[in-house]
This record gives sequence, structure tokens and C-alpha cells, in this order.
Amino acid sequence: MSLPVAVFASGSGSNLQAILDYHAGLDAPPWRVELVVSDQEDAKVLQRGRHAAIRARFLPAAGRSSGDVAGETLDLLRSSEIGFVALAGYLRLIPAPVVAAFRERMVNIHPALLPAFGGKGMYGMRVHEAVLAAGATVTGPTVHFVDEEYDRGPIIAQWPVPVRAGDDPHTLATRVLRVEHLLYPRVVDQFGRALARGCRPAPFSPPGTAFLAHSRATVDLERAISAGFAARTGAAAHGNGERT
Repeated sequence: MSLPVAVFASGSGSNLQAILDYHAGLDAPPWRVELVVSDQEDAKVLQRGRHAAIRARFLPAAGRSSGDVAGETLDLLRSSEIGFVALAGYLRLIPAPVVAAFRERMVNIHPALLPAFGGKGMYGMRVHEAVLAAGATVTGPTVHFVDEEYDRGPIIAQWPVPVRAGDDPHTLATRVLRVEHLLYPRVVDQFGRALARGCRPAPFSPPGTAFLAHSRATVDLERAISAGFAARTGAAAHGNGERT
């Protein structure tokens, strides 16, 4: 049987699309996205889910108690027999009972190299603005386990992205998002395959981590993606749904 996966998001759902596109290029993967959840009723991510014939649910959180949200969330996940949860731009803190029920089976992607530039209120353009204000020369996405605090769970994978002279928050966000669309589907695939077998996922080390040690200031990650990553993965490199 295929492992049912849920994706939670609050916005456009470009990372969901990247996951779906990657999944479509795999040969009989033992997992599938079964459920899409958003705290925003008009979120585009729900439209993406419905377009892909995936169960899509609006789960309101504003003005409700954490206990009520936790109960509804768990009921929804259990009714779909979800085995793994991927947060993809979901801006709500996951209630503690949900975290406990999915310990080490729930991950998040953050658009900076944690533990820097994370925590409550650090999302979207705020992250990229903070990176530029700090004068950082490298940034990039982090995938981490979800725990009871924002962006504090153990790190699973990071992929460095150079900050270039003349960058503004929008150009930097675009560059980081392209790498998110490469990294996140591969992490989800690794977790989906392991959990479908009842195994603990092995440590994930994307090719980009080697470039960070090589040269923080001069690495052109976009060229590395097109050349180095494709050479390493060969036929396994699938469409990555690079959408904003």
C-alpha cells in the first residue's frame, strides 16, 4: 500500500506543486499526496490540490483555541490515514498534540539557513529582508523536523544559496525558491519511501552542502544545479515545478 502524505500550506502552494511534479516522474513511488490543508479559505494551494484530484480542506485556526484546532487536525489526518506531513509555507504553529502524534513524521521547509533567521514572525519576505540587512553572503532553504516551537526542530537538510551584490528581497527569494523546489520533493520522497517500509529515514545530504564548505562567497549555485546536480542524479532528475 502507498503511504498517504499530507501537505499543509497557507499560500500559493508552489512547493506542493514541486512535490506533485516530482512524484509524477517517479516509477511507482510507495507514497502519494492524499490531503492538502490550509488555514486560508481562498489559498491557491487548495485550488492546486483540487486540480490534482487531491482531497483539499480549509481548516480555520484564527480565533480558535489550540485544543479545538488540534482535535480537528488530528481527526482530519486520521480520517485520511496520513502517515507523513510536510509543511510547505504553513504559517500557523502546529498544536502540541499534533506534533506529538507525528513526532519525526512531520517536516517543514524554511527559506533560510537555520538556526539563523528563524522563529515566530520570520516567514516569506521578512526572512530575505533580514538576511540582506545582516549582510549575509550565503542563505538557502532548511528542511527540519517540526516540534513545539517555530523553526527549532532538528535539521534534516540545508542547501546554500549565494547572496549576490545588488540583490533585493525579491531576487533573493526567487533564487532560494528555485532551490526549495529541488530540495523539498527529494526529502519528501526519501521520507515517504522509508516510512512506507516502516524504517527510519537515513540522513539526507544534498549535493549543495559540499559547495558551502568549498566556498561561501563564490559558489554559483544556479550553475551547480544545472550541471553538478544533473550529473549526480542522471535519469533520476525529474521536473521540479519551479513556480512562484
